[in-house]
Amino acid sequence: MNNQENVTYFEARKWASFRIKESNDIDMYDVDFLLEKLFKMSATDLLIHYHTQMPDKQWQVFQDAIGQLLKGVPPQYIVGEADFYGLSLKVTPDVLIPRVETEELVDWILAENSDSELKVLDIGTGSGAIAIALKHSRPHWQVFASDISLPAIEVARQNAIANHTAIHFMASDVFAAIDESFDVIVSNPPYIAKDEQTYMDASVIKSEPDLALYAKDQGLAIYKQIAADAESHLTSKGRLYLEIGFQQQSAVTEIFQAAMPNARVIAKHDVSGHQRMIQVKK
Repeated sequence: MNNQENVTYFEARKWASFRIKESNDIDMYDVDFLLEKLFKMSATDLLIHYHTQMPDKQWQVFQDAIGQLLKGVPPQYIVGEADFYGLSLKVTPDVLIPRVETEELVDWILAENSDSELKVLDIGTGSGAIAIALKHSRPHWQVFASDISLPAIEVARQNAIANHTAIHFMASDVFAAIDESFDVIVSNPPYIAKDEQTYMDASVIKSEPDLALYAKDQGLAIYKQIAADAESHLTSKGRLYLEIGFQQQSAVTEIFQAAMPNARVIAKHDVSGHQRMIQVKK
């Protein structure tokens, strides 16, 4: 197929499948994601219009998008959008692409905390995914979100507005600019050590922001920062929820047990059985 040929959506999808065949990091989920998001079609719409001719402009856009995909650009950055907890979020290279695993952290918080009015802080909010999902599910909660990155806060602010969620955003390096106490503190901080890149997809290493991925001290530096001041920022029955790396359960548990000797630290694995979450109960 060349740029001038008239193609149906089915033929365009088939063309893309041949283009990505040699890549280990790309699958048809990515191709369908591009088709649906670029052209505002649901999976059902795509099936209905499989044999409909694709407008020339869409065919050009789609070919360009597949070209970017083959160069290692994540599909969410190509379309500028990611799905999280049933919501659509704007994403740029200034923020991490929210992962489905992080939805389990949101599930845990919602399952253990009632609809009563709680004061919540999301540290390192990035795109605002966790804060917005919590506020969307619990409108009566007072939700604050912080990040060290001003561009990230701007993206998160736009996402909060687009999803009709009132969030209080703050620029802060962990607790540095925060004086208040909270009933719930949550964070999915940078936790990857530089020597763990062998476990990562090439597109993540190349495209996603280092500031949101990597932490010093074998990926534990931000946990230590949080642990140093968490007790004074939690209310008397406050709880802290953290996403962790797949080999960090023991190390992170020790950090918080040492910093908060009277607290209870609970670990939770994700649905795949991986070390994924820590809760610290004051």
